Amino acid sequence: MRTFRLFFIGLIFIMDMSLSSSDECQQETVRLRAQLKTLEVQVMKQQQQLIQTLSSQRTEQLALDQDTFHDLGDHQYRDCAQIFNAGNKGSGFYTIRPMASPSLVRVYCDMTEGGGWTVIQRRSDGSQSFNRPWRDYQRGFGDLQSASGEFWLGNDNLYYLTSQGDYNLRINLADFEGVQRYAVYKNFKVADEKEFYQLQFGEFSGDSGDSLSGSYHPEVQWWASHQGMKFSTYDKDNDRYERNCAQEDKGGWWFNRCHSANLNGYYYHGAYSAVTDNGVVWYTWHGWWYSLKSVVMKIRPAAFEPNIV
Repeated sequence: MRTFRLFFIGLIFIMDMSLSSSDECQQETVRLRAQLKTLEVQVMKQQQQLIQTLSSQRTEQLALDQDTFHDLGDHQYRDCAQIFNAGNKGSGFYTIRPMASPSLVRVYCDMTEGGGWTVIQRRSDGSQSFNRPWRDYQRGFGDLQSASGEFWLGNDNLYYLTSQGDYNLRINLADFEGVQRYAVYKNFKVADEKEFYQLQFGEFSGDSGDSLSGSYHPEVQWWASHQGMKFSTYDKDNDRYERNCAQEDKGGWWFNRCHSANLNGYYYHGAYSAVTDNGVVWYTWHGWWYSLKSVVMKIRPAAFEPNIV
């Protein structure tokens, strides 16, 4: 609108100066001023429509996010698998209470791919920093309001969940070219804080390659495997490296010396260069120098059988 106004004002000024004594000039001036007024009104209407559209979109998104929370009343469930088999088939946010947990926990339940998955981590757009201290990783952090928000459920909650029995971990990965891969690990378990949230996992299956165990090459497995590793953050270094892997690789994780998987790394957009391989990395798919677009880590009891009724 400012451009239109300046243009027509300038034009009117020129004509006023050169033809001020002419009736024809006066008539043209009136016409141009009327046209300017019409354009101003049109631009103002367009701006109002744009504001209304953006406001409506925000309201719709907020309503959508709120609709993904499912209030189950006084019923308490240990995980999303129990919620699914109680007849709640919709993906979204629920509250659970694992057996050892002192309080209710808000979680996102993924009811696709057989249902009953409790999501423990999501990366989607880089909107959340995962370069956080021990305390944040202990309690959990991120966006647990939006259905696509980035978050870490919390190491205490991982311990509470996986101490209830045998759980399988599924990791869904996607790159910036639209390709998707997955990895499944049996017997996923995280110890308590006294054991520095030590990681244990079993047999691998999937099409992404086995980055967690480092078994893709026997000569690197001693430093690349995450099996049995303790959790590290930039302010609590529990890795096997002489320096601090979490500090160098920009996120908390079960580092060795340092990693072949770093799903809490810095969010780049695909291929990147940096001092260290600190992206969102799954080595056996895209190597160390490609940062993935999205990651979902989710767990479900190994003995889970969906209740079809």
